[in-house]
Amino acid sequence: MDNWYVAVNGQQQGPYSQESIRQSLAIGAYSQETLVWRQGFETWQPMSQVPELLAPAERSTPPMPYGASPAAHEIDYEIFGNEMQFVEIGLDSQESTVAEAGSMMYMSHAIKMETVFGDGSASGAGGGLLDKMLGAGKRLITGESLFTTVFTNTGQDKGKVAFASPYPGKIIPLHLKQYGHKLVCQKDAFLCAAKGVAIGVEFQKKIGVALFGGEGFIMQKLEGDGLVFIHAGGTIIEKELQAGEMLRVDTGCLVALTQTVHYDIEFVGGVKSALFGGEGFFFATLRGPGHVWLQSLPFSRLAGRIHEAAPQNNAGYSTSGEGSILGGLGNLFER
Repeated sequence: MDNWYVAVNGQQQGPYSQESIRQSLAIGAYSQETLVWRQGFETWQPMSQVPELLAPAERSTPPMPYGASPAAHEIDYEIFGNEMQFVEIGLDSQESTVAEAGSMMYMSHAIKMETVFGDGSASGAGGGLLDKMLGAGKRLITGESLFTTVFTNTGQDKGKVAFASPYPGKIIPLHLKQYGHKLVCQKDAFLCAAKGVAIGVEFQKKIGVALFGGEGFIMQKLEGDGLVFIHAGGTIIEKELQAGEMLRVDTGCLVALTQTVHYDIEFVGGVKSALFGGEGFFFATLRGPGHVWLQSLPFSRLAGRIHEAAPQNNAGYSTSGEGSILGGLGNLFER
């Protein structure tokens, strides 16, 4: 197979295989004006002038992962709110959506709620007991419940069901078909999805990522061709990494990434920075091509601040707030 080279920000990257460049072009990591070169080319050429890179990307999409449903349900949605968002999903007759247990906010009278074993992707007629047990086992490994809830519109008219975010942040809708049928995310990021999306586990191959990656050895993977809704804290930003482009991220701020992004762990460097810098000992290094989603307020950081501000004794409720004039003197009047 030919070795291909890509010009990114004036720098040569590669060598890459023809297939990897086609996939990167298909997911938008490259544009058709990106310059490429391989042996036999007299000069660098834009991808728009290289038929062997363009034609396959226009005619086909990446294959479905093993075990994923070939056709997830088509659902409509609308997101409400700013800091505390919820998503309202519209279901036609016999359409379904799957969600984490306890995330439902409200639903129409014709919506039937059913708790299923596993992630719901194999709960139809073709899903046997072994498939359901495997799906449940994957969820148990990621720290989630053994059960998920499937909401189905049993009426003839359009029905609606809404799911609320568990803490302040944003909900982002992502269509798996646009990202190679697979996304890898932190294990508590999934909120809900169209029925047919498979929720599994993604094992980190390197021991450094496993021990110090913030999310540990296991992350969550979402596979299929339907809509998924991911929740994260604070503001969510999407970064598109070019081939060879690297981004250093606090391990807790990583929300999700496409399968083409290389994920590793890097030591901060310097004892003083590690001990007194306040950013931890390790960074996550993300190398393109692909897309990554980051959050400004990881839940662990929010929980840590709440714990620091809470009373550290067993007295329970205290009348002396942070702005109290009496301060500690107020405790003299408490019984």
